[in-house]
Amino acid sequence: MSMDLVGLIIAGLVVGFIVGMTGVGGGSLMTPILLWFGIPPSTAVGTDLLYAAITKSGGIYVHNKKKNINWTITAWLTLGSVPAALLTLWLLHYLKTDLDVLNKIIKYSLGWALLFTSIAIVFKKRLLAFSQKHAGDKFHSESKTQNFLTVAIGVMLGATVTLTSIGAGALGTVTLFFLYPLLPTPKLVGTEIAHAVPLTLVAGLGHASMGNLDFNVLGHLLLGSLPGIYLGSLLSGKLPDLLLRNAIAMMLFYVGFKLVV
Repeated sequence: MSMDLVGLIIAGLVVGFIVGMTGVGGGSLMTPILLWFGIPPSTAVGTDLLYAAITKSGGIYVHNKKKNINWTITAWLTLGSVPAALLTLWLLHYLKTDLDVLNKIIKYSLGWALLFTSIAIVFKKRLLAFSQKHAGDKFHSESKTQNFLTVAIGVMLGATVTLTSIGAGALGTVTLFFLYPLLPTPKLVGTEIAHAVPLTLVAGLGHASMGNLDFNVLGHLLLGSLPGIYLGSLLSGKLPDLLLRNAIAMMLFYVGFKLVV
């Protein structure tokens, strides 16, 4: 086994451990790591999407058992995200004639997604507090407005996740925090995971159909991440969460800045 493959297993283990311990989206960590291994942006995104779909599918079972999934919100999100993902895939397929252009678009989009994700991680609690403060506003009491905005969030996530493999976790949860401030945090997290699986699966299979997938890389990442998530879940809450989140946010901001500039 080459050192690169061993490195991918270790990367999967570390990312899985961090995700299990902090809940921070794996895509925001994994895609930059794959780029660091020299994998082209389009292949890195396609591989990471299927990696996310497989690793998060177990989360649906656990969260549904604990009644932590609001299936109505999940349905409204999916109504926006899956069509947006399919449209984005069609656009990517149209640009496939020039692989250099495609990789540049993905790399630049990835940089901005990382920057926004890092900011969302840092200000997550403040955004939640602000949202809960305005929970009695007319905005939150109109179900039709909420449904429309939930579909709109789904469209945004569908396009962002398909293009960069980032956003389903950190960005999705923060936007839902603002829209549904009275919903308990475990239900928001469970709902976002339930939505992330079909979205990343559709986007991942779409990328795979265009050849943007490396099964060898995917297999080695899963080899490390599945035990990593389990170990991280066991230690969840036992290490200073704020310190870890801020360190991750700083790292993502740095990587995003380097990709954009």
